[in-house]
Amino acid sequence: MLEAKISPKSKILILCYPSNPTGAIMTYEDWLPIAKVVEKHDLIVIADEIYAELTYGQKHVSFASIPGMMDRTILVSGFSKAFAMTGWRMGYACAHPDLIAAMYKIHQYTVMCAPVMGQVAALEALTPTGLEEKDRMMESYNQRRRLIVQGLEQIGLTCHEPKGAFYAFPSIVSTGLSSNEFAERLLLEAKVAAVPGTAFGSSGEGFLRCSYATSVIQLNEALDRIGQFVNKLKNG
Repeated sequence: MLEAKISPKSKILILCYPSNPTGAIMTYEDWLPIAKVVEKHDLIVIADEIYAELTYGQKHVSFASIPGMMDRTILVSGFSKAFAMTGWRMGYACAHPDLIAAMYKIHQYTVMCAPVMGQVAALEALTPTGLEEKDRMMESYNQRRRLIVQGLEQIGLTCHEPKGAFYAFPSIVSTGLSSNEFAERLLLEAKVAAVPGTAFGSSGEGFLRCSYATSVIQLNEALDRIGQFVNKLKNG
């Protein structure tokens, strides 16, 4: 399917794993056939690995770690997700020196530097204390992950188990509504905000993105409201 989308004009492949919106991750074995396509068509890869630290039960595998892919990969990440620094806008890119040099020609005339307070906060995040806090937060995310998947399944919205990030992507096909209709009515009638799957492309039709980056109390309340909403739909 990937190769069918490649044309003579293709230069770059963008990979986003762990995935927003599905929470899917890629294993070493999953990456190998992708790497063969990349090499065959002489592509550069932009690997968005912002959720790399947020995986459950299995460690993240960077695409750059696949043999022959390091020099072809521009890894982009940051501190927004794993270190809860979304508003601080601290990110970074890692790539072959030639690629970084080309990027720098544009970067140096558009951005002076990251804010000093953000740089100091990022350094603190990488200390033993900061990493301990990240691990503690991960345990909480894992608890919420299990809670929301179980809750959605009990409501009747089938949901695969996300292995990364902090999103669940349940199917809402059984309700008879489109993704946009379901999300809009859920917001207006149940006061629960979620993102229609189609916001991420046409293949997201029939799905809803639910974030569990909030408290257990709020998640339980949201699940109760979603359950009532779905029951109302089923009962006409």
